Amino acid sequence: MRNQVLGILLAGVLLAGCSDLEQMPQSTATGSVVFGSENGLALYANSFYTTDDNLKILPTSGDIIRGDALADYSARSQVDDFLREGAYGPRQSTGWNWRPLRNINYFLENNTNPNVSAETRRHYNALARFFRAWFYFDKVKRFGDVPWYGKTLAIDNQELYKARDPRTMVMDSVLADLNYAAANLRTTTDNSRSQITKSIVYGLKSRICLFEGTFRKYHTSYNLQNTANSWLSEAASAAETVIKTGGFTLNEAGGSEASYRQVFISTTPVANEIMLSSVADATLNVLHDANWWWTSATYGSRVSFIRTFVNTYLNADGTPFTSKDGYQTLPFAEEVKKRDKRLQQTIRMGNYKRINGNVQEPAPPVFSYTYTGYQPIKWTLDDVFYDGGSRNTNSISLMRYAEILLNYAEAKAELGTFTDADWTLTIGALRKRAGITAGLTAKPTVADPYLQTNYFPGISDAALLEIRRERGIELALEGFRFYDIVRWNRGALMDQKWNGFYVPALNTPLDLNSDGINDVVFYKVRPATQLSGVTYINVAETVNGVVNPQRLSNDTSGELIWLNNIPRRWEEKYYLYPIPEADRQMNPALGQNPGW
Repeated sequence: MRNQVLGILLAGVLLAGCSDLEQMPQSTATGSVVFGSENGLALYANSFYTTDDNLKILPTSGDIIRGDALADYSARSQVDDFLREGAYGPRQSTGWNWRPLRNINYFLENNTNPNVSAETRRHYNALARFFRAWFYFDKVKRFGDVPWYGKTLAIDNQELYKARDPRTMVMDSVLADLNYAAANLRTTTDNSRSQITKSIVYGLKSRICLFEGTFRKYHTSYNLQNTANSWLSEAASAAETVIKTGGFTLNEAGGSEASYRQVFISTTPVANEIMLSSVADATLNVLHDANWWWTSATYGSRVSFIRTFVNTYLNADGTPFTSKDGYQTLPFAEEVKKRDKRLQQTIRMGNYKRINGNVQEPAPPVFSYTYTGYQPIKWTLDDVFYDGGSRNTNSISLMRYAEILLNYAEAKAELGTFTDADWTLTIGALRKRAGITAGLTAKPTVADPYLQTNYFPGISDAALLEIRRERGIELALEGFRFYDIVRWNRGALMDQKWNGFYVPALNTPLDLNSDGINDVVFYKVRPATQLSGVTYINVAETVNGVVNPQRLSNDTSGELIWLNNIPRRWEEKYYLYPIPEADRQMNPALGQNPGW
């Protein structure tokens, strides 16, 4: 319904936009109808929520469910061009779209009608400035320095052709917008979880300030380390405001076996934990394609976790899985037992079943989809009915309370003020929900060598290491991971091999879910006789004279290895995307990011 109203508004009151700042047209609306009443302002404000690709600021359901296809823990059908030498550059770059900004600035410039109370105008300006902050945060994450525009510009205004402004100036402006929004937005509650409230303003502030603070701390070449703590303090304070005043809690309604996944498959947003959601509505045909993308052998990217990441899930008793003797050679059915309960709610394992008609059927990992054996289920509904097309009815979280707890914990740890009480409130609470039985009330003092060796060799703070572990697990596949890697200056993690579960031997049937039925056999010479219902996977060096992308690490046994034959090499320039070539041709003053 909102999009229908929005379409009428934009067609009748606003204007047809162009994709670039250099091509922005002048406005044609007088604004007397829109800006002369609160109803008009509310109608215009709906445009800030649009899902139209040319005007959207909030991510859509599709953006979120695909958001971690480019991540260190994601093996996929093909190496992303961004990571392949010579395959990505300014000609392929995207994202230099400024239409949403003009829509916001036009509103801010024209929301001056004295027939509307000053308090009402401030409220709607606060909403507009919240969206402007989100818009510019996305631009800075992607491109670094960008031009700041706080007003609309006519087509002949020379400011359209100015150079980019420093990220410091832009991010100070973003923070000012957020502070204005926090001070002036009147909305404090929204049961639909689809509207911006004060808690969401503070939540976004915690997200943005944590990003900027850690980026400045770890990217020392910018020489901004001395400003990092001020941003981290803002992040901690904003998160603390949500914790103390937002009224949110972690969902625990389904117990440790189900409460985590309920958050991601519920049709109605789980209101105690979800703060902002892309709400599905079958009656309005507001649906998405999560099942299709995550189960299809051809439609999606066939994203699966790598084993290096799955190893970070703790044992149920709170000890590192990698402290267990022989963990390296445990077969899949054994390695997933007695682990953090989020693992069984994130991938196919154990007694996971799917619904086919009226029948519940065992559903082990399917090798027509997965390359590693760690097949995600986080966003998918269990009924196979949803597997084709845009049929999904589950609402997709854009912000939830668990992230706020993690933002608070990380900011405090980076500031050196993280206490046992903070641990209990944040990491301890998340792990308790996940069925972990120990280590919930005191921060650790001994650094996990697996995390240091494989992920964060420069971090010696045991608590910070665990916070980063927790963030990876809790927010997996929610679209955070790539930019977490960026802000931590750990792009080298993108070079990790895409490894899968351990295969003890060739030609040996494996029962992946311990139901007594064999599921898969790995071979180099296909057996003359094959077992019914079993998938056979060729791991020979070559297939029909072509290098086989799926192998075993020890040739006849070992971890599954996928696409090791396609080189990936992280470079310093990848921390920022290139300015698109077409936009630089129209405005050479934009320059280009280093290395591109």
